[in-house]
Amino acid sequence: MSKILNEVNDVANNVDENRMDNIVELISKEKRIFVYGEGRSEFVGRCFAMRLMHLGYAVYVVGETSTPAINENDIIVAISGSGETSMVLNIAGKARDKDTLVIGVSSKENSSLIKISSSFLIVPGATKSDKSVKSIQLLSSLFDQSFHIVLDAICLKLRYKDKLDNEEAIKNHANLE
Repeated sequence: MSKILNEVNDVANNVDENRMDNIVELISKEKRIFVYGEGRSEFVGRCFAMRLMHLGYAVYVVGETSTPAINENDIIVAISGSGETSMVLNIAGKARDKDTLVIGVSSKENSSLIKISSSFLIVPGATKSDKSVKSIQLLSSLFDQSFHIVLDAICLKLRYKDKLDNEEAIKNHANLE
């Protein structure tokens, strides 16, 4: 456990907090936010979407049956550890062609996803296709764990920006008891 936590800590310490702050400034309640990734990146993206919903944002996961069409006034957060996932590039490219603000999240600054993004965040964790970043973990686990924490930190920054407390977030949390 401590080795995993040390790896995640090392990655998190190498994320540019100014880029995080820039993303916080781009996200607003006047815009709809779409989140897209493939595989485990999709799962972590869903966690981010859920937390944004708890904070009162209009947020959708691309591919769900109830997700509306994306428009020029919207934001898409496109996630790919390698920055080369074909479906992520396809969706991000189509969104960009509609003048949608594309926020790319990847481990590689020189990736295709980052090149087509309006804004980006680099989370330099190991991915399954990257041999330059070492990890004791399999495949893209280090990237997935690290960007989950980084996106939660962005939500915390949004909470402070919007002056929300836990009680406000609880009102948007599913409570079927």
